[in-house]
Amino acid sequence: MKQTVDIANDMLRQRTFFPFPLAQGFVTVLISTIALIGICLLFAPSSLSYGALEGSLPFAALIAIVGLGQLLVVQQGGFDLSLAGGVSLAVVISTHYPQGDNALLLSAVLIAIACAIIAGLANGILVSLFSLNAIVATIGVNALLYGAVFAVSGGVPKTTTTMLAAIAGGRALGLPNSLYFALAALLVVSFILKKSVAGRRFEAIGANPLAGRAVGLRVQLHQLLAYVYAQLLYCMAGLLVAGITREPTAFQGDSLLLPSVAVVVLGGTSLLGGRGFPISTVIASFFLNQLSQFALAVGVPYSAQTIIQALALGFGIGVYTVQRTVNMTRQTKPA
Repeated sequence: MKQTVDIANDMLRQRTFFPFPLAQGFVTVLISTIALIGICLLFAPSSLSYGALEGSLPFAALIAIVGLGQLLVVQQGGFDLSLAGGVSLAVVISTHYPQGDNALLLSAVLIAIACAIIAGLANGILVSLFSLNAIVATIGVNALLYGAVFAVSGGVPKTTTTMLAAIAGGRALGLPNSLYFALAALLVVSFILKKSVAGRRFEAIGANPLAGRAVGLRVQLHQLLAYVYAQLLYCMAGLLVAGITREPTAFQGDSLLLPSVAVVVLGGTSLLGGRGFPISTVIASFFLNQLSQFALAVGVPYSAQTIIQALALGFGIGVYTVQRTVNMTRQTKPA
């Protein structure tokens, strides 16, 4: 009888809330974000002012987009360290190719998308077909991407086009346009992962590739496509960066690598692969962004932001390690 009740409780905890899973990761990151907002209101209300939010929310949206890309790779048990090069290449293509001419912006965007697909295929082939370690493979591809970045830009920043600045850096209904791009990415990723057959197969393969192969699923194809989808999201983020910052450098992607992993972990996705939580990842990106704003408001220097992100990553790993240990203990208890 007790086992039946425990199973029922587990099922209730994992019921979906609209298209999104209401799991422990979601609850944990949501409560953490609400608690952080309360702390900010008490000790650093300036971090929640209109001016602070107006400046920080676009970058929270960027972290959300690259976090969704990293999520897809982590679900397959890998890491994508070519994120920095992918974002930076999209930035320099969208700023250097048009040379300020709005008429050439569409061509630049298409070139950036093509490069993202090629980079994703390179990562996927090395990891899924040649069975290279994901970290080693993506570091190598990242080096090639930065070679392309310097070939295009020569290391010299360029001002973005007025059209891209208006699209990426503009506002609609009082909110930055980048938030709408992040919402669109969230809806697409969530729908595909949670409501499509391909998405369920994708998560099943990530949880147990051997079992997926045994039942006839195309394991290598799903693993390969994870890197392609991720690079497309990095490309989107790079295009937004180019419009938001107006004159971006060739190293814009570097600052997004650690946050992308941190928000995936804070969102409750296991680093071993399997089930992913897109909405939790997006909430975690706003948590991490607000944590940085709080630190700046109380006087922590900007140079310490990487340390804060690393601590958040460690916190996420610690919390979910404890949760999984508790769950495993409960499951092994006798009836």
